[in-house]
Amino acid sequence: MISRENALNILNSTSTTKILENLLNLSKLDNADKNNVNNKNNVNNINNKVITYSKNAFIPVCTWCRNICGYCTFREENYTLLKKEQMKETLREADKYNCHEALFTFGENVDENPKIMEELNKMGYANIIEYLYDIEDWCLNNTDLLPHTNCGILSYEELKTLREVNASMGLMLENSSSRLCSTVAHKDSIGKLPKTRIEMMENAGKLKIPFTTGILIGIGETKEELVDSLFEINRINEKYGNIQEVIVQNFRAKKGIAMENYPEPTPIEVLKTIIISRMILKDISVQVPPNLNKETGQLLLLAGIDDWGGVSPVTKDFVNPEAPWPEIEELNKFSAELGYNLVERLPVYEKYINKEWLDERIYNKIQEIGK
Repeated sequence: MISRENALNILNSTSTTKILENLLNLSKLDNADKNNVNNKNNVNNINNKVITYSKNAFIPVCTWCRNICGYCTFREENYTLLKKEQMKETLREADKYNCHEALFTFGENVDENPKIMEELNKMGYANIIEYLYDIEDWCLNNTDLLPHTNCGILSYEELKTLREVNASMGLMLENSSSRLCSTVAHKDSIGKLPKTRIEMMENAGKLKIPFTTGILIGIGETKEELVDSLFEINRINEKYGNIQEVIVQNFRAKKGIAMENYPEPTPIEVLKTIIISRMILKDISVQVPPNLNKETGQLLLLAGIDDWGGVSPVTKDFVNPEAPWPEIEELNKFSAELGYNLVERLPVYEKYINKEWLDERIYNKIQEIGK
């Protein structure tokens, strides 16, 4: 693994030669790994480069959140709480398109809002987790979509409950530095305390939940904080083995947010972050969202990202509604130009598809789907 000092040297480097050398070294490492795998499988073609994506439906269960982040447009004070029939309609439509991931998202700790609790109680639910469990249970019984939940901080018991109806779960670490909690990015966001988010990621590891996390770059972090965040994610994975992928998400300025006039990270900053991410997170997939990197995504392919994340033919990205998903055919062309085969995956990575990591019901459902 690369050292902290060397990772910082890469981020601080202004040398084109050094950047190209690092890209070449990563390429050689990838070819060596493929050669080893193919030798084991008696396959001669070592040039079969693959990048994956998940065909999904984005279900924004509730748009209220206790956090008020300086870069977010998802949170709404005049929130929407989707009715079950609305969600079922979207899931049925996604099933027609052969989607296999149902991404259920809502703001953090929505039960703190008395109006939301009143609505839930009227529908017969004691809290949002009961409501979520019910619709995810319906999803498993009536479609070929597998739930993946990303809804902010959850307790150990809530994670344990939702494990029964989820193929995987997620929570962005964003950054491991508590300093950012006093900046415009997170000063009004108690749920962004790094120790709280790290505790949830570790609880997911204890419960054997395949987990997606990520970093958010361009929100005022230092290079040292960025590097330390990647090492912290790697530490958790070395201990529990549950981190299936890390999203490297670049801040995008939007009208109406507190950080509207903040500069976005440059393409080279993102590229160098991908380089060190791959060097630190050797056994973890590295993803970038294609809708946030339409102009520069192919540049990141050169650094060896291996996943585009969720792409939906039926719903928009409700977290970044200004950035439409690319069509899957467009993404295929985008990838093929650099020799990559675009391959659909499930919301849970293949190495976790076993009864150690999945509830038996989820495992059996995947066998039925036949992916």
